[in-house]
Amino acid sequence: MEPEKSKKQAPSLSRMNVRPLLKFVQEAELPKKIIVLVLFFSIVEAVAGLMVPWFTKGTVDMLTLGNLSASVLILLFAAFVLQAVTGGISTYFLGFLGEKVVVSLRKKLWNKALRLPISYFDENDTGDLVSRINNDTVILKTLVSQQMVQLFTGIINVIGALFLLFYLDWSMTLLMFVAFPLMFAIMRPMGKRMYRISKNLQKQIADFTSLLTQAISEIRLVKSYTAEPVEKKQGEQTIDHMFRYGLKEAKVYAYLQPLVSFVMMLMLVVVIGYGGYRVATGALTAGELVAFLLYLFQAVMPLVQMSQFFTSLQKALGATERLQQILLDVEEDDPGSETEIDCRQPIVVDGVSFHYVTGDMVLQDVSFTVEPGKVTAIVGPSGSGKTTLFSLLERFYQPTSGEIRLGETPISCFSLRKWRQQFGYVSQESPLINGTIRENICYGLERTVTDEEMINAAKSANACTFIQELPQGFETHVGERGTKLSGGQRQRIAIARALLRDPRILMLDEATSSLDSTSERVVQEALNLLMRDRTTLVIAHRLSTVVEADKIIVLEQGRITGQGTHQELFETHPLYRTLVKQQFRWDKSIHQ
Repeated sequence: MEPEKSKKQAPSLSRMNVRPLLKFVQEAELPKKIIVLVLFFSIVEAVAGLMVPWFTKGTVDMLTLGNLSASVLILLFAAFVLQAVTGGISTYFLGFLGEKVVVSLRKKLWNKALRLPISYFDENDTGDLVSRINNDTVILKTLVSQQMVQLFTGIINVIGALFLLFYLDWSMTLLMFVAFPLMFAIMRPMGKRMYRISKNLQKQIADFTSLLTQAISEIRLVKSYTAEPVEKKQGEQTIDHMFRYGLKEAKVYAYLQPLVSFVMMLMLVVVIGYGGYRVATGALTAGELVAFLLYLFQAVMPLVQMSQFFTSLQKALGATERLQQILLDVEEDDPGSETEIDCRQPIVVDGVSFHYVTGDMVLQDVSFTVEPGKVTAIVGPSGSGKTTLFSLLERFYQPTSGEIRLGETPISCFSLRKWRQQFGYVSQESPLINGTIRENICYGLERTVTDEEMINAAKSANACTFIQELPQGFETHVGERGTKLSGGQRQRIAIARALLRDPRILMLDEATSSLDSTSERVVQEALNLLMRDRTTLVIAHRLSTVVEADKIIVLEQGRITGQGTHQELFETHPLYRTLVKQQFRWDKSIHQ
């Protein structure tokens, strides 16, 4: 189905296909002064290049007559030097403009990726997105930075060379034009085929990047379950698909380049033969024939480069279409205002239901109130919707029905950025970036963090001792996803990060689950200080956290089946009593 779909969308050079690429160039806001410089030096290069055959003609004619002039040789040498210098300058600045286009596009894609909603990443492979930003932009870079350079100077050379060819001998020049319809007839169908092949090849590359990203990022899982043969088979199948499309691409080039070369050589043989006849009859001088052949090469070589540009353009159009799909994806909806957020008001969850794009209802008619400055614990069996509820509060998703308010104001009315800045979130996974401990603790803060602030946060999270024992202290690299640290150490750094953020609303998802009993007690004391006078929501599997909560909400299969204090629920709610006895760390002394 995919090749058929691509076939319908592959008009070779239609304006509809080229427009997104031109738009990318326009949005790069290229410096006008640089463009003027490029135009100037390219024109000078082309003129100097065109003067070389003309001076060569004079040199050959004078050698034939035995009367060589030093001034002609000096002019010839000066033309060579001028062409080389201006060619180098124009090539550099054209490359600079090409890089500017690619930089602009990559920044645009990067910013777009950061603004995509969580639901996008639920439905799409991360590796596919990485491949588009990396690999597809490389194709555009090749076109703009290299092929565009050759195309621009080539057009000037072709126009100038053709003018001088007609001036030298119009009848020989007309013979050249026989080759043009033949070249067009060859390149047009080849270009269409290259478009389809390139588009499918980029899809295979994206699939392989996705598979590679997944396998390497979860290499411990792969090795733990001895899944190397499974991953090996999947990877080799994808590589074989890439190989087949690569062969198809090579086949197009195998047809295109020899055919173009054959047409060019045939034209050259005919022109030389006819030119020799013209010299023999006295219609042309030997110098004029040499100049004609040099101009012929100056006209033909850019045409060959243009054929390469044509095939590169077809590949770039396929990549552009894929990149355009990302840019057209819906971003996170943020219609909220920049009004200040007063977190001293209660959070009201009113009749909220939610389901993912594909799946059953996760939450059904959930209603409760989180009082400001109080601790609200959410308990329930695995899969009851606790973490999903946290995601709704942070506006990662929008409720399918119902509403969440801060006081009387729906949270959707607030600026998304300002709303999320009110939260400090510590999850059970303790995600860390691949950087230093300092970078992880200070992550997300735009202000400058002093060493004193950072150390105090680490001390409060009971992380300072083990950090200072490391050879590089706070400058220690934690490795990808924090693999150089233990689970408890990662958790304490995540808690220090939340402490440093000084949020108005805390969300703790199993925040002390990876700590030993001693560390848990110290960190819990720090969290108790942090939770003081703050609105706090806790997903807890530990009895100590549940007992101290001001309100406990019991979630069962996406529905609230109980609300109250620990003692009230223990006495009246069978499921809660079962959770306390079986799932939480049971302490009989609390109920004596």
